[in-house]
Amino acid sequence: MSHSLDIKRSAYDNSAAEKPARGALLTAIIRLLSPNNILIVDAPNYIKGFRYQIYCAAREMKVRVATVYVLTPQEQCRNWNKLREGDDKYSDETLENLFLRYEEPSSMVRWDSPLFTLLWSDESISQSTLNAIWDAVEKGKVNNPNSGTVATAKAPTDALAVLEKTTLSIMQQILSSQNGFGGVVTLSHTSPVSGSTRLKLILPSRNVTLPELSRLKRQFVTAQKKAITLGTIERGSVDWSEEGVGESLE
Repeated sequence: MSHSLDIKRSAYDNSAAEKPARGALLTAIIRLLSPNNILIVDAPNYIKGFRYQIYCAAREMKVRVATVYVLTPQEQCRNWNKLREGDDKYSDETLENLFLRYEEPSSMVRWDSPLFTLLWSDESISQSTLNAIWDAVEKGKVNNPNSGTVATAKAPTDALAVLEKTTLSIMQQILSSQNGFGGVVTLSHTSPVSGSTRLKLILPSRNVTLPELSRLKRQFVTAQKKAITLGTIERGSVDWSEEGVGESLE
């Protein structure tokens, strides 16, 4: 399926017209990006900053990227342009300006990699090169989104209540399950949200006193309150269900 934005060649005559044209192209790219589609952006992606924007958009969608650079002599481009008519043709001044502003892709930068450089003649493209392009699209590395741009789950409004209720329930069950010999005990907690939750704890070979458990509970709750404020912890998003809080306490 092909999509055309009907961007005129005259849009590249000046920066005032080119900027919204590039914006429309990027918007269309983001809209069409999908792990289930192969999207070919056949456009004058001659600015490395714009190619980086495409790379970032693909990375956020967790899709593979590859750059195909069709190496063509400037004189050949001029000849092709002369054969065009109407809106399909660049003005001579615009074409020469594009030559000057063109920023060649490089395999040394991540937003242009993997880079496949092809000669303009179709006959020069080997089957092995075509296979390599296909493998990059179908089996290539998927870049993970930048951790700074990944949305993190925020703590629900009842997070503090869940925290207090669950830790108190676990503390009470520890007190009632102690036998003075230690070992593994199974604690349970039931809530209307997550249902029945079971946790296994190893108790020491002595009875833990109420003041000791209360102190540990306060330390745990204080640490988790900081996570509630931030919405995340060092190891990732916080699971604010009763089961998640219980497993953290364990």
